Amino acid sequence: MAALPDSHGPKRSWWKSNQQRLTPWLFLAPGLFMFVVYVIWPIFASFQFSFYDWDGLSPKTWVGWANYQELWGDRNFIISLKNNIIWLVLYMLAVPAGLAIAIFLNQTVTGIRIYKSLFFFPFVISQVVVGLMFAWFYAPNFGLFFILTEWLFGTGTAVLANPEYATYGIIVAGLWPQIAYCMILYLTGLNNVAPDQVEAARLDGAKGLKMLWYVVLPQLRPATFIAVVVTVIGALRSFDLVSIMTNGGPFGQTRVLSFYMYEKALSEYGYRMGYGAAIAVVLFLIMMIFITGFVWKMVRDERGH
Repeated sequence: MAALPDSHGPKRSWWKSNQQRLTPWLFLAPGLFMFVVYVIWPIFASFQFSFYDWDGLSPKTWVGWANYQELWGDRNFIISLKNNIIWLVLYMLAVPAGLAIAIFLNQTVTGIRIYKSLFFFPFVISQVVVGLMFAWFYAPNFGLFFILTEWLFGTGTAVLANPEYATYGIIVAGLWPQIAYCMILYLTGLNNVAPDQVEAARLDGAKGLKMLWYVVLPQLRPATFIAVVVTVIGALRSFDLVSIMTNGGPFGQTRVLSFYMYEKALSEYGYRMGYGAAIAVVLFLIMMIFITGFVWKMVRDERGH
């Protein structure tokens, strides 16, 4: 009697059985590898180095919490920390400003593409170029802002030479491209707003701020999340504009944590890698506190619905 054929058919190889499940991970593998090497590992390395006294070349010396204890008695660190808080608070203006401009541009009127291009323009400019443009804008004697204040008040204001105003002048320069970025995020989000919900709200008598608050903004939560996270990160890592516009001056009053970290760890006055790593850890923790708090609020709001 002939043997009956296997009812289950030929055995499939392990790869064919798991191909659909493994293929996405194969595509993600190069990006995940780069993320681990250039993001995750440096974070843990910074935590490790912050407990050592090290110049980057000679053997490391364990100092425990000494670097962190020194931070709180370091006047320059306190100034940098205060400036970062100012950056963080004022930089958040980019989110509502970007939303307002996006709502204005989300219309079908003559010439709207030209307006969109003009508002989009700051986003494609390098931060270095933005810093140079605003440095010339604020420049004494020939800067447009200096000439304008001289015409209005009789005495021109050299913003970047004044310790009281310099930080705010740099923040304004940073807000220009940041508002453009938030605007782009919200324009994309507005294109995905459900028109049937808007029409239903109009039939119920909702308009203006009520329409925005109860109908439009809830559908813009993903865009708001990205805008807030990117804005927080941008405010706390504000190195390039400070370096280009004032180099930390005048009198070190415009330093931020990222710039002070560079000065201590890598500049000719520093080479204190352990101390710079401690500053980086503080900056990282501040960033994570704000982002985690916002994520928690977003999750809570979603669950509430």
